[in-house]
Amino acid sequence: MMYVAFNNKLHLAPLENPQKVLDLGTGTGIWAIDFADEHPSAEVIGTDLSPIQPVWVPPNCKFELDNCEDYPWTYVDDTFDYIHVRGLVGCVRDWERLYAECLRCLKPGGWLELQEFALPIAGNDAPLPADCVWHDWGAVFREAGRRMGRSFEVADHWEEWLRGAGFTGPLRTDSVRLPIGAWAADPKWKEVGMFNRLSLEQGLEGFAMYICTQVLCWQPEEIAVLLAKVRQAIRNPSYHAYYPL
Repeated sequence: MMYVAFNNKLHLAPLENPQKVLDLGTGTGIWAIDFADEHPSAEVIGTDLSPIQPVWVPPNCKFELDNCEDYPWTYVDDTFDYIHVRGLVGCVRDWERLYAECLRCLKPGGWLELQEFALPIAGNDAPLPADCVWHDWGAVFREAGRRMGRSFEVADHWEEWLRGAGFTGPLRTDSVRLPIGAWAADPKWKEVGMFNRLSLEQGLEGFAMYICTQVLCWQPEEIAVLLAKVRQAIRNPSYHAYYPL
């Protein structure tokens, strides 16, 4: 069994005609839908706590309302050829337990693929200034994860937790620097950075409001100041900031 981190493809795992696929925390379901289109012979199941997925989907794709932390899962042993997990940082209390359940439900020779953001946000060409708000932004999520018992620093512990869950085979990793803004010279990554900037700017309140008010007990004025500084940092072309992904 192996894990892989990120690529601009739907998957990195060297899949050969997968027949049963699970997408944990599917969200809008876009990954599951695209994978089902790409692999029409596979049955693709996307699970999530929220029923926000579209009704019109490929015939080989379906969505189930389910909590991946409700153990044991209802799936029998050796069910899936491939399990995909992406974007669940800050959502899972016991990652090792989750990985153990993935291992139980994977067929022999099956693949588990993990894709997550990592901390801290860093500078591509030079370290970010000591007073840069990106350091504060990372500290907010680290502290919130510590208080909730749901870490935002999952990538730092992948190997430890996977081995603890019982994975014994080789582990494969891949990572990229996801630009924040259009500073990259390469046209492809410049475009990616522009979309990432747009995503961050539109999602800042959603990222921060719950953890700052309910977990860290901040006042609204404190949050407004932080988000104003983050918006300035997003638009600062000198930072060349990126998320490790």
